[in-house]
Amino acid sequence: MDHNKATITTDTRDSELDGLISILENVQAKYNYLPQEVLREISEETGRSLVDIYGVATFYRAFSLKPRGKHLVSVCLGTACHVRGGPAIAEEFERQLGVCAGETTSDKEFTLETVNCLGACALGPVAVVDGKYFSKVRRTEVKDILKQALTGAEEIDAATDQRIFPVEVSCPRCNHSLMDTRHLVDGHTSIRVTVSFGKVHGWLCLSSLYGSYNVASEYPIPENTVAHFFCPHCHGELLGTSDCPECGAPMVRMIIRGGGVVQICSRKGCKGHILDV
Repeated sequence: MDHNKATITTDTRDSELDGLISILENVQAKYNYLPQEVLREISEETGRSLVDIYGVATFYRAFSLKPRGKHLVSVCLGTACHVRGGPAIAEEFERQLGVCAGETTSDKEFTLETVNCLGACALGPVAVVDGKYFSKVRRTEVKDILKQALTGAEEIDAATDQRIFPVEVSCPRCNHSLMDTRHLVDGHTSIRVTVSFGKVHGWLCLSSLYGSYNVASEYPIPENTVAHFFCPHCHGELLGTSDCPECGAPMVRMIIRGGGVVQICSRKGCKGHILDV
């Protein structure tokens, strides 16, 4: 067997998959879902079968084959959230919106869904609205959460908001701290790693506030680029234990001081993350 040929074939397939995901992301952004007629056009233009395209579209939770509302509400019903009252929170969202999980309101403002895990089990019951995490949600808070989504007027105070909290992390290989007191992001000590994409290699400072996606980097990372993250001390790659549940890119794994693991998506622009404490 020609191993070099096999490697090239695998790399080509991975590149083609990334290209298809990028196309579907653009369609989703434009229409808020994936219209059937557009998927047929993609099949004709790319030469990929509809079976392959639908396979990708149904595998990743970020895609929808049905029209979605302007605002997406996801309520976790995983084990940790379930025992902390997740079903009651889901019922309250259904009552406030007048729809069942999996449906969209008649005014096309909200789509409500329930999921098995949102990656923040320690903060349950959890709901996510338009990418914003709401932890330890109570039934009395549901109406206000929906109001915030409509007005977009929420002010986040990193000092008091329970959805935003600092973490200290280290390398899972050498256990060396990744915290950098010389560079602040969001006014806090940052998480410094080495990042590479294409032929570019440089430093990247992540916000240490869980829930913030702000970064500072030596070189700008193009949107939708999948990068490789490395420990600046042992130079080992910070590989996650699974792929991103949102887009399928590899996850980046770091150890939380005091116990726990945080994983973030390696794709620029994706907000997929998992917290296990």
